Amino acid sequence: MATPILEARSISKRYPGVLALSDVNFGLAAAEVHALCGENGAGKSTLIKVLGGVLPRSSYDGELLVNGTPVAFDSIRSAEAAGIAVIHQELALVDEMTVAENVFLGNEPQRFGFVNHGRMFDDALGLLGRVSLDVDPAAKVRDLGMGQKQLVEIARALAKNARILILDEPTSALTEREITTLLGIIKELRSSGVSSIYISHKLDEVFELSDRITVLRDGKTVFSSEKRSTDESSIVEHMVGRRVDELFPPAQSRPGEVLLRVEALSVAPRKGAPARLSDISFELRGGEVLGIGGLMGAGRSELLMHLFGCYGERIAGNVSFLGKPLAAHDPTRNVRDGIVLVTEDRKRYGLSLDATVGFNLSLSALPELCTGGFIDGDRELEKNRELSRTLSVKAASLEVRVGTLSGGNQQKVVLGRALMTNPKVVMLDEPTRGIDIGAKSEIYALIRQLGARGLGVILVSSELPELLGLADRIIMLSEGRMGGVFSAEGATQAELLRSAMAKKGAAAAAEHHG
Repeated sequence: MATPILEARSISKRYPGVLALSDVNFGLAAAEVHALCGENGAGKSTLIKVLGGVLPRSSYDGELLVNGTPVAFDSIRSAEAAGIAVIHQELALVDEMTVAENVFLGNEPQRFGFVNHGRMFDDALGLLGRVSLDVDPAAKVRDLGMGQKQLVEIARALAKNARILILDEPTSALTEREITTLLGIIKELRSSGVSSIYISHKLDEVFELSDRITVLRDGKTVFSSEKRSTDESSIVEHMVGRRVDELFPPAQSRPGEVLLRVEALSVAPRKGAPARLSDISFELRGGEVLGIGGLMGAGRSELLMHLFGCYGERIAGNVSFLGKPLAAHDPTRNVRDGIVLVTEDRKRYGLSLDATVGFNLSLSALPELCTGGFIDGDRELEKNRELSRTLSVKAASLEVRVGTLSGGNQQKVVLGRALMTNPKVVMLDEPTRGIDIGAKSEIYALIRQLGARGLGVILVSSELPELLGLADRIIMLSEGRMGGVFSAEGATQAELLRSAMAKKGAAAAAEHHG
């Protein structure tokens, strides 16, 4: 590689009692996207703070070079002066200001000692064009979507003549369409000579976008390679320190009695609308993990939400739980009877982000924690502590605001709240979305433990290896219908994908025994 545009040599950073970085080396070439991967706590955030000037030169050991010349950043501004801009996961925009004002915040064009608003808006238009963002520079940032705000941040970096962008989990809150747009913009910027450091746990994005990949683990550089010389399995192995096939614990249970029976179920979003789900049939037994897969829009989430009682009109078929009809529109009763749903969108539907960990854990089980109409605080605390230990929730205390936890620990709290109700059937909708590999491994172990305890588990996942590694049986949905039913043992990703793409009229429930 030619002289790196940015290089970190033997960087070490110690906090009281913690060695956050240990002899880390990292290099970024001109017009390159270099992905930085690692679990939470691997040292990524600390390295970003070093590269972006958040940590002054006097606070760490090692050396930074820009275009081969040693530099000593003592602030964010000094890093920006060297052409480095950091776009953090929590965006630093002012909602009540206009787009143009945010783009040039702290860097406004001047005329006779005053802000030149005309030039600022004209220049903002040009910068917004560079990031393909078609919005009025006079619009308030509060009125933009999350993906648009992300592009405003990039435009602001370009306004400061940044030649190096550091993007920290930039797609964590974006829709699929917004993600596609953002990745396209980063590729276009690379073509124009802008280099990027891309931090993400989403390996599909990493492999679509990056030229090189570096992995940190326990504060050390454990792997660095050109993308074409590695693969996802190798990256995961270096991140967690073990083989991918060791991530999924072995099954420890045998299917027992039928807990949930679904017969020829058809569901419409509302009365009079066409069916969203058609002719769905399956059984779920105690001790079994039933996987449900399919392409986006196949109806996976709708199926779980209907079984929970919060979606659609049942237009045909029957659903029974422990031999009795299951209420179609009564989630409260379903929870009381033993059916819980862990939602796909934990931040929107699964958690009260401004409340404490303890509040969130016990929220769904308050009726069982009450005595004489009042919450038994001692019993609630005891239950919360026990569950927090069981799930290995990493938080300073139960009084910490849950919104401050990592994605993996937030998901553990959501799962804990569901388990606090002592369910018999647990429905998990994308339970590992948005969390790092290490946290995924812990969630996998928990799912296996639920089966070993005799619970019935329905697992919806977009990741085929996850379905094959955890489920006993797999149903693939296609356009709201059953494209195939598989025994996980012996099934392949190719077979699952083919059934997910099956068209209406195909053999709806073809059995596959592996």
